[in-house]
Amino acid sequence: MKYILSVDQGTTSSRAIIFDENQKVIAESQREYELSYPKDGWVEANPRTILDTVKEVINEVLTTTGVKVACCGITNQRESVVVWNKHTGEEVYPAIIWQDRRTSEFCRSLALKKPKFEKQLRQKTGLLLDPYFSATKIQWILKNVSGAMKLAQKGDLCCGTIDSFLVWHLTEENNHLTDVSNASRTMLMDIRSCQWDQELLREFDIPESMLPEIKNNDYNFGTIKSNHSFPITGVIGDQQSALFGQDCLSLGDMKITFGTGCFLMVNTLKEIVYSKSNLLTTVGYQIGSNKESTFSVEGSIYSAGSAIQWLRDGLKVFDNTKHSENFINSNFDSGGVKFVPAFTGLGAPHWNSSIRASFQGIQRDTSINDLVTSVFKSICFQTREIVEALNIDGIEVNKYRVDGGMIKNNLFLQMLSDTLNKEIIIPNFVESTALGAYKMACVGSKISLEGQKSYSITSPNQERVTFMDIEYKDWKKNLKNLISIQD
Repeated sequence: MKYILSVDQGTTSSRAIIFDENQKVIAESQREYELSYPKDGWVEANPRTILDTVKEVINEVLTTTGVKVACCGITNQRESVVVWNKHTGEEVYPAIIWQDRRTSEFCRSLALKKPKFEKQLRQKTGLLLDPYFSATKIQWILKNVSGAMKLAQKGDLCCGTIDSFLVWHLTEENNHLTDVSNASRTMLMDIRSCQWDQELLREFDIPESMLPEIKNNDYNFGTIKSNHSFPITGVIGDQQSALFGQDCLSLGDMKITFGTGCFLMVNTLKEIVYSKSNLLTTVGYQIGSNKESTFSVEGSIYSAGSAIQWLRDGLKVFDNTKHSENFINSNFDSGGVKFVPAFTGLGAPHWNSSIRASFQGIQRDTSINDLVTSVFKSICFQTREIVEALNIDGIEVNKYRVDGGMIKNNLFLQMLSDTLNKEIIIPNFVESTALGAYKMACVGSKISLEGQKSYSITSPNQERVTFMDIEYKDWKKNLKNLISIQD
């Protein structure tokens, strides 16, 4: 029996799972860590803490089981950036997390100054000019950390998304590598050639010497040495990993991941589809030596599970997110209360960095349950916005597969099904991101995948579909008013 280690480095926690070759979980370990919010719209983390939590969970599953793993797959939060000294390995600034909006004004001014640039950027990268992506984060560090630009120009700094940082520090070889799925989220890679784009590097004033080498997802990224040595044979960004883990390998297959944020991704195979509805075009994955990429269209929502964490940690509504289901009104009526979960702005299809989270419609008899229900409804409504954008783009979705921590909440799944008026397919193993990294590592190590995933289905309650449709349209109208007031 062969054993495979999957490392899932997420926005607020790091997880390690050992699978056998039949997809059975042998051991699992998880460590949470804290983010910091130094200023409005800023989101940071200590890179050492991220690395330490990864090392801890790897060591725990290896020690607990005593097995020798054949290979390792790594999946990670995308767009988050670390810059470190290539000689010492020390970071020059905290990790800037994907939710961070500090470069919003720069993006706005660049768009006004060079109106044709965003269209060129879109053609090359499939992305929008937005602080969400890595390029302006790297630029900010180089311009605002004393001496960083000089070190970078001398070739003394490395930068990368979290996958690169982990590979560099975990491998005996200190390899400075990334994969196409993560590179496609930096706003620096041309998705047609899968190479760093020289024009974009000049525009953002980022020396190419800082950047990792781009590889296939199933490349051998280096050797981890723990109680024994084993190779990293798969690296893939978390949302693409969930796509792969959910077996969304055919045209029109879609997965919706409800983690810290919410991400809808549809497989478009070899076709690069440029959205007319402000969705993103990105590399799904690239396997083998032929360098042929599979592409996808994605909608990104910044706040999903983070909104539920806020109810837990900020408002102290419940002690454990598992208990959140007890606070959802069974009829999904929030008593007229509407919530906009824009803690760090709105993602697709609005891409509005300025708007902030808010409740509307609170009355004297509003209850805690009404507030909680409105938060869950807002996540469902944002999901429907992106589904409607896909429809406008002419993208037909075959099935609605979901994954992530939030899908353990059955009332939320029913609410989502009623909002979309679609059947929702739920895997029994909800951590599809970790499963995707396991599968990619197996591909890279030429280990056959024998196990089968099992699913359950939540169907819409037709008596409530009309009610949720009315609620959604009211929420949309309220959001439109808020945006117009802010503008």
